[in-house]
Amino acid sequence: MGMNSTDTAYNFGMFGSTFLKGDGAKLDLTMATSKYYCCAITMLDETTFEALEVLDGGSNLGLGDTYFASTDGPFTLDTDWGGDATADVTNETNNDSDQITSSDAFPKGITIYGMWDKVELNGGAVIVYVAPRPDYKNRA
Repeated sequence: MGMNSTDTAYNFGMFGSTFLKGDGAKLDLTMATSKYYCCAITMLDETTFEALEVLDGGSNLGLGDTYFASTDGPFTLDTDWGGDATADVTNETNNDSDQITSSDAFPKGITIYGMWDKVELNGGAVIVYVAPRPDYKNRA
């Protein structure tokens, strides 16, 4: 028996996907009419990003103090997530999360999950999975 469930659709990428390959390949869903966002990215080759931007800059998502690995930021994860900012296990000098830069390589075969509205490659190949934006019913 079939099941009509958005949970199942999210888990199996049933809202759609696209293939991006090479420097400059991008999916830009930042327009006011965009009804989807990028919810998962699977690396098919070692991949670097030029842009990996959090959906709507992280504003009004209804997910207070939620952050995603991105080229945006920096974000104050330790403090916002209730951690001890003085217990810096990464030997950094602050409590901010690190921004992803074009020199950060993600290995082939991994999948990252989040909420992004712009993905642009610096190199590599990926499959980008999309899902409906939280406010998709209010968009043109």
